[in-house]
Amino acid sequence: MNHRPPVRVLIAKPGLDGHDKGAKVVAHALRDAGCEVIYTGLHKTIEEIVEIALQEDVDVIGLSILSGAHLPLTAKLMERLREEGMTDVTVIVGGNIPHGDRPKLLELGAQAVFATGSRLEEIAKFVTKVKRRE
Repeated sequence: MNHRPPVRVLIAKPGLDGHDKGAKVVAHALRDAGCEVIYTGLHKTIEEIVEIALQEDVDVIGLSILSGAHLPLTAKLMERLREEGMTDVTVIVGGNIPHGDRPKLLELGAQAVFATGSRLEEIAKFVTKVKRRE
């Protein structure tokens, strides 16, 4: 029997954004799709997010950002992941993301962007296809 271990996902709420209902809905959908999900809670720094990702050996980091700070927060996350040698972690960004910022987030290193209103099935389909880190 070929048993594939579940994808480990960290759903993170960086910065001062205090709205986490969407992040919790996504976390539940990913859990229901067979992922192991860790939720950081509100108001985490990028340093805290990277530390949790290291401790939990995650395959995916999902940043949930409604504050409008998605570009600088994603840039800082990608920089810290490179510094920690975690370039094999898949990063996705979700929240209030203007359409014009999607290419910029992908250039920074995010592998997918799911703006508010994205279908949960679409997010789960992307995440469950991520390869487990070795």
